[in-house]
Amino acid sequence: MSSGIQLDDDGLARCAWAGSDAEYRRYHDEEWGVPLHGDRALFEKLSLEGFQAGLSWITILRKRPRFREVFAGFEPVTVAAFGDADIERLMADAGIVRNRAKIEATIGNATLVAALADGELDTLIWSFAPTPSGAPRAASYGDLPASTAESTALSRELRRRGFRFVGPTTMYALMQSAGLVDDHVEGCWRAA
Repeated sequence: MSSGIQLDDDGLARCAWAGSDAEYRRYHDEEWGVPLHGDRALFEKLSLEGFQAGLSWITILRKRPRFREVFAGFEPVTVAAFGDADIERLMADAGIVRNRAKIEATIGNATLVAALADGELDTLIWSFAPTPSGAPRAASYGDLPASTAESTALSRELRRRGFRFVGPTTMYALMQSAGLVDDHVEGCWRAA
């Protein structure tokens, strides 16, 4: 087995980053790298990846139920209507990441998504999915890029449209989590 995987007590070889945390393993097994579609679902991923910037993903994953609750299920039209009182409510909620810039960016991004035609965010994000190269899978997570030409182009387009907290590295993490790329390493049971 490669150094990028671990053999877990359930007998499955997984990407080593999944560690031993049950929620992280579930996320690895059921979500990460699985193609995700839908404006609301992708807005949620976009928002949570923005909140993750500078933090570990497990922190966001553990807080995700509360994020969903306080951000109205990431329904863009509802979040776009949040005002100053909502920002203060969110800043006081220890169940989420209390970062004013990220909260305000999520509300601003919701406004932009709400102004799009139904399905347009999905189409936009997926238009930057790279063509599978047929190259061998990475041997470890450390061999994967932090950003790519496609994530940089997606970041540039979203920024041009006014989105915030959508840098190239954040957009590559979105591409991984939403299944635009499949970065499960060689030997992982999820590797196709």
